[in-house]
Amino acid sequence: MDMSSREIRMPLDEVVAVLQDLNEFVVSPDRLGFRQASGTADEYTVGKFMADWDVARRLARARRVISVALDAQLSEEDNAEIDALCDEGRFHGTDSAIGPSIDQSS
Repeated sequence: MDMSSREIRMPLDEVVAVLQDLNEFVVSPDRLGFRQASGTADEYTVGKFMADWDVARRLARARRVISVALDAQLSEEDNAEIDALCDEGRFHGTDSAIGPSIDQSS
């Protein structure tokens, strides 16, 4: 599937809500990083941000908004191809998220 020429339409209110969340999730960790570098924040502060701001649920909602639009406007085959591409991502807790695995059997 040639994705460069495809367009997906989404309701503007949902796009704006997703952009607001994503903007918060780009700016806030950046600010937390500066605080960590200056010694005024630690891992607890980052974890508290993640929990207090309900980051996981809000990101899941953003993914759902986009997925609903894709499901409604693309074929099953196109959506399966997109799902496969997304499965190639890096995920915390997997070997691919922390770098190449090292064979220690030798």
